[in-house]
Formats: sequence, C-alpha cells, structure tokens
Amino acid sequence: MDRIIRAAADEFKSSGFTGATTAAIARNAEVTEAQIFRYFASKAELFRESVFKPLERHILDFHSSQLSADAGAETRALKSRRYIRELQRFLSEHSQMLMSLVVAQTYAPGSTDGVNEIESLGTYFERGAAMMTSRMAASPRVDPKLMVRVSFAAVLACILFKEWIFPKGLASDREISAAIEEFVMDGINANANAPPRVMARSKKAP
Repeated sequence: MDRIIRAAADEFKSSGFTGATTAAIARNAEVTEAQIFRYFASKAELFRESVFKPLERHILDFHSSQLSADAGAETRALKSRRYIRELQRFLSEHSQMLMSLVVAQTYAPGSTDGVNEIESLGTYFERGAAMMTSRMAASPRVDPKLMVRVSFAAVLACILFKEWIFPKGLASDREISAAIEEFVMDGINANANAPPRVMARSKKAP
C-alpha cells in the first residue's frame, strides 16, 4: 500500500488528476491494477489518500507551528513578515500537490468526490482572522475573515503560477518573494486603521 501511495503521489504531481492512470501507478509501484483496486475503490479515493490527506496534514502542521508560535519579544510587524515568508516557503514546497488539486477541480470537478473541502484550511483561516483582528486597534476597512483569505490567495497564485506571472529576467526569486511580502504587509497595514467598508457578510437593510 505504501508503494502504491508513493507512486500515486508522483503520478498525480506529474500528470494531474485527469492525466494520471492507474496503469501507470501500478507499473511504478510494481503491482497490478487489480491490487490497487483491492485497497482503493476508485482513482478519486487514491487521490485522496496520496495527495489530499498528506496536504491536509501539512497545512495543519503549518498553522499549528506558525499561528501558535510564541515569538517572545518579536514585534507584530516582524512576526507578520516571518509568517508571510514561511507561508511562501510552505506553498513552494507543496506546490505540486496544490496544483494537482487545482487541476482536478478545474477539469474534473465531479470526479474527486469532494476532496476540495480541506477542513484544515477552514481552521487556518479562522485562526488567521482572529490573530489579524487582535492586532488591529480600530475597525478594519476589510473584514479580517476576507483579508486573510485574499492574502492567502495572492501568495498562493504567485507561487503556483510563478512562471506565467513573472517572466524570466524580470526579477530574482528573492526579489519576487520580497515583493509578495511587501504587498501583503501593505494590505494588512492599510486595513488596520481605515474605516470599515467591506465585510464578509452584509446585513440586510430593515
């Protein structure tokens, strides 16, 4: 089973959900397709076990270490910058898994049986919004529940589509990373003391 899961993870990363075949996975795991289906009822289930569940664990480990980290005398700004850098590193390390999930949901949305519902991301966003709220002295311009998601999406897009967004020669990896960091920090800082305008859920007028 371990050989199958490792081979499946490699195949999904290189070929995506739709391009991966159980025949290729069986060949790389040195088993038969019949043996694969003895353990996993479908390709979607194999995708969950080899890509989705490990990604869930990685996200849980990340927000447990970062959102709960005690930085001692570290200022809020420095802690935020450190967090943004660590988020970039984490997303870069697991970009292939994330891209496999994105492609699966884009080109075969019904075939992955709800694997897009990453519960750990919900926990990550809730804790991130709470942390962001605690650092704001006044009412924010944008609801922290939205801001933490937009910030995450901006970093994620820059990592997953790096080669498309940043053509060769435009900037070094360090310069791109620094630009992402400044972009997110500018958003957080601008949001802290501005009058509230955008909320996650608007109340209906009486």
